[in-house]
Amino acid sequence: MPAQPSASPVYSYLGPVGTFTWSALNQAPEAAGAEWRSVNNVGEALDDVTSGRSVGAMIAIENSVEGGVSATQDALAAIPGVRITGEYLVRVDFDLVARPGTALADVTTVAAHPVAYAQTHRWLDQALPKHAHLPATSNVAAPRALLADSPADAAIAPHGITQHLELATLAEHVGDNATAVTRFIMVTRSGRIPERTGADKTSIIVELPSDRAGSLLDMLEQFATRGVNMSLLESRPIGDELGRYRFNIDLDGHVRDERVADALLGLKRFSPRVTFLGSYPRADGRPVEHEERYRDEVFIEARDWLRGILSGEPATEHGTE
Repeated sequence: MPAQPSASPVYSYLGPVGTFTWSALNQAPEAAGAEWRSVNNVGEALDDVTSGRSVGAMIAIENSVEGGVSATQDALAAIPGVRITGEYLVRVDFDLVARPGTALADVTTVAAHPVAYAQTHRWLDQALPKHAHLPATSNVAAPRALLADSPADAAIAPHGITQHLELATLAEHVGDNATAVTRFIMVTRSGRIPERTGADKTSIIVELPSDRAGSLLDMLEQFATRGVNMSLLESRPIGDELGRYRFNIDLDGHVRDERVADALLGLKRFSPRVTFLGSYPRADGRPVEHEERYRDEVFIEARDWLRGILSGEPATEHGTE
């Protein structure tokens, strides 16, 4: 039975308050003044959307250090009818926190989300060479557990978490990469596609028709011959047999751009399954650049030229003769 609608829109996010996902949701204009629902994982967030408990979910899809978030990529491939309507960037900045009165020398066990631990392990290995790692379900669950019965002495947490929890900061900015950024997406069930801005991105999932030499090249040519750049290309196993993969692809441009639309049509003829996830404004606002020969007017003129041939119109000085 579908969930009963709330009095105000509900948005789901990997919580609790203070996570990087929470920071991303703070950037979404549509979530301002709405109810926010904290969940434990990507699957729960997307289930909220498909069941109607939430109108949207903010989930992480890519990290500049770790690459694509496989749990998100696989979930988007498995759940029909969801759309990406926006993307948001959050700088990944970690602190080491502990209960008040704890000194760095007292720390033997550190609680951390596995991804956070992977991005801070060099600092931890240098500062606490004999430490043990206790996995946590989120970047805020780790420090929150310190206030309960966690056996950990300290936790890796988002910078500024002490504004939300009564903990002490043992060390700031302990990430191994000072420029690390996580990309988040807003996922909904709305079929509405945001208007193109000139600084857009289109996300799709594509399956190859067969495991044969040249099939990947055939797929890539659909974009190359139309001047469409890919900002993300990652493979994930389909899971039915060895050697079968799907590709998560981000394209520079909007589905209403003629070159992108033409590439998708070519791709649909080529692939047994193409999943359109959405076209939406780029988080960095950077305009998409393309060669003059791939501007919209070129594709429109080519279609008009062919339409004229098929309709029997007399050839012009720029026609076929």
